[in-house]
Amino acid sequence: MRVMANVAMVMNLDKCIGCHTCTVTCKQVWTNRPGTEYVYFNNVETKPGVGYPKRYEDQDQWHGGWTLDKKGRLKLKAGGRLRKLLSIFYNPDLPSIDDYGDPWTYDYQSVIDAPLGTPNPTAHSISALTGKDMNVSWGSNFDDDLAGAPEHAIHDPNLAGLEEKVKMEFEEVFMFYLPRICEHCLNPSCVASCPSGAMYKRAEDGIVLVDQDRCRGWRFCVSGCPYKKVYFNHRTGKAEKCTFCFPRIEQGLPTICSETCVGRLRYLGLFLYDADKVLDAAATPDVQDLYQAQLDVFLDPHDPQVQAEAERSGIPHDWVEAAQRSPCYELAVRHKVALPLHPEYRTLPMVWYIPPLSPVADVVNAAGYDAATPDNVFATIDSLRIPIDYLANLFTAGDSELIRTVLRKLTVVRTIQRAAQLGLDIDETLPASVGATIEELDDLYRLLAIAKYEERYVIPPAHQEEAGRLMGQHEQLFCSLDTDGGPGMGGTGPPGPHGVSSYQPGQVKPDGGNPAVPASGFNLLNWDGRSSASGMFPEPGPA
Repeated sequence: MRVMANVAMVMNLDKCIGCHTCTVTCKQVWTNRPGTEYVYFNNVETKPGVGYPKRYEDQDQWHGGWTLDKKGRLKLKAGGRLRKLLSIFYNPDLPSIDDYGDPWTYDYQSVIDAPLGTPNPTAHSISALTGKDMNVSWGSNFDDDLAGAPEHAIHDPNLAGLEEKVKMEFEEVFMFYLPRICEHCLNPSCVASCPSGAMYKRAEDGIVLVDQDRCRGWRFCVSGCPYKKVYFNHRTGKAEKCTFCFPRIEQGLPTICSETCVGRLRYLGLFLYDADKVLDAAATPDVQDLYQAQLDVFLDPHDPQVQAEAERSGIPHDWVEAAQRSPCYELAVRHKVALPLHPEYRTLPMVWYIPPLSPVADVVNAAGYDAATPDNVFATIDSLRIPIDYLANLFTAGDSELIRTVLRKLTVVRTIQRAAQLGLDIDETLPASVGATIEELDDLYRLLAIAKYEERYVIPPAHQEEAGRLMGQHEQLFCSLDTDGGPGMGGTGPPGPHGVSSYQPGQVKPDGGNPAVPASGFNLLNWDGRSSASGMFPEPGPA
């Protein structure tokens, strides 16, 4: 047994309202700079939908993740070293900018400089990459709320085999939101795909990062990641990805997407796992057994033997205590209502999801719900608007019965709480029918519905005394993106008068229409609202 710790996240999809606040705050913190216009470490997708980039889940096209060879051993789906060497200057599995959508901004300068007159000036769309005029045809949120569903959503890879069952007519359509970040996998294919060794998984907390000094921009990590959560910065020539906000995690603070989540659907916590079992679990022959194989990798932090091995492995005592209080462990291992996203990729992802049960109330009532016949509640599971088989393709490699088991438990929680509120009698055998006690279901309800901040985010701070040991490994004592072009490093954007740099606050244009140059920044937080705000508006030109 080799005990290691991994920071993980669980998202309750029933709570996601698709407000994209997590996307906006992540964008502002990490990728609001030239070179990352199309980059979203966090994005929220509408399902069914093709996702971002287009059809990223179709590994027959992109060859991401792992597969098994004829001897049952793990191998990269994109091929080994020889294939990488032959395609090192042309990677056929790399998404193009058309798959992401050319990011755009608007020609606000034309509106600002427009002379007085009757016609209304317009700010037409221009490419944020080239500064040239463009017609917007696709983007990171183009099919939000099933926009264009009859044309686009039918190409969702998860609908394979469900074409006859799932229709896009208004009366039969369904949707839910799927927030996505890097999975920070136990068996990351992006790390194995990197020829230069720049991608690595931190030993102390399992966060997957990119060493910007080592990265040579080969981009095999982009194609190797089946979730397409590694991006290429075309300005710096380096790969970038979600860092799990590790500067915050090291201080015991939640990620920025979790901190700002309106629906409070995210949970953060630690898993203790046996590192010696990871490869065997990922090489499980039947893809539908991968979920249980990953559960078997996790260790019980309450087990004295596990605690002793963790101490021998150098895991701090307060980290073991945090693992005992981890909401992620509770939801994924104890209650077994959280599921991994696409376990068939064999990366053993560490961002898990509670499948959506809503809308269920109308279905239950339409089925003639009666507290005296609780089986009616279970009968409605197969009548939900969101097909069981579709959820199974997302979270259980097609195992519909496992999805049905999770939804039954969530339904029982709702049924018991509803009965308690309305003073109804409930069948005492109902909890046992889902393999739980009434106390366990009450605990699950508390965690899902009314958990406080400190219960949703159980993150032990990093130990500074470990810094010397970490420096001897692959670790840095600064942000992995703290380089030229990284967050907060600025940049001038694309060339020309219509580049992104034309619209950056705190910048002014010199005479002659040359690209903008930095001016002294202005802090809006300290502005009294009356005095002039330097750099907020264009400087007046000559009369």
